[in-house]
Amino acid sequence: MVPRLGERTGRAAARPRVDPRRSPDAEDAAKEAGDRAHLSPRRPAGDQDLPAPREYSDYGRLRFAPRRAPAELLAEVNDHERQRNLELVLAEFRNYQQGILSAGPGARSLTEFFASIHEKLAPAAAPAPKAQRSDRDVLNLLTKRAKVLHLGPANYCWFTAPSRALCLRLAGTPAADRPLIGMCDSARCPQATHHPCHRPVWAEHADRTKIFIGQLGTTRKTERTRLQADFDRASRVVAEIDAASASMTEESA
Repeated sequence: MVPRLGERTGRAAARPRVDPRRSPDAEDAAKEAGDRAHLSPRRPAGDQDLPAPREYSDYGRLRFAPRRAPAELLAEVNDHERQRNLELVLAEFRNYQQGILSAGPGARSLTEFFASIHEKLAPAAAPAPKAQRSDRDVLNLLTKRAKVLHLGPANYCWFTAPSRALCLRLAGTPAADRPLIGMCDSARCPQATHHPCHRPVWAEHADRTKIFIGQLGTTRKTERTRLQADFDRASRVVAEIDAASASMTEESA
């Protein structure tokens, strides 16, 4: 058959087969949904639960979520640290009242400080007869000491006098305003204390060091000497923590 002028040659496109079981309304709805899925941008997988970084106001203007200033965030972090230090100092003061003392080179200074606080809280020092001190009163007395508390991985550092800090003397910066926790030798620093919460760290270190010593050959005398000194130090700290925890309890008994 010769095609007429303007007609396109070739086989006509096949028409899609219509499912007789589907209604025309359902077919139109499915087609419209397919068009929307084709035209709308796809989001990467896993982003469905992420919060939208921006939103639109009622007037159609783009409005970004408010960002917090660095100074505000730093102030919140500092406030959190102050609250944490207060809770730690209060917990150690309660341990002191129960006969659980601290150990380490700075234990004597901390015990004397807790003893002075305990005297101020005694009934004779109360402003009125039968007046009981609340935790807020105790925290007010412990605030000054909480400001100088710094947490080490296996000790507490009471940074009361920078000139006495062993880490600053070793680093040659005795006038620094913060201790160098990474260089702390808490077994020798006069401002460091060890508490029962630090005992697992020292005990584990002693056990591992003992295993390393047993695995050394007879020719590695230098390594054996160094590890033996490290093991003796860790064992001494564990013994001091145990003795400090039991000394006042035995005296009261």
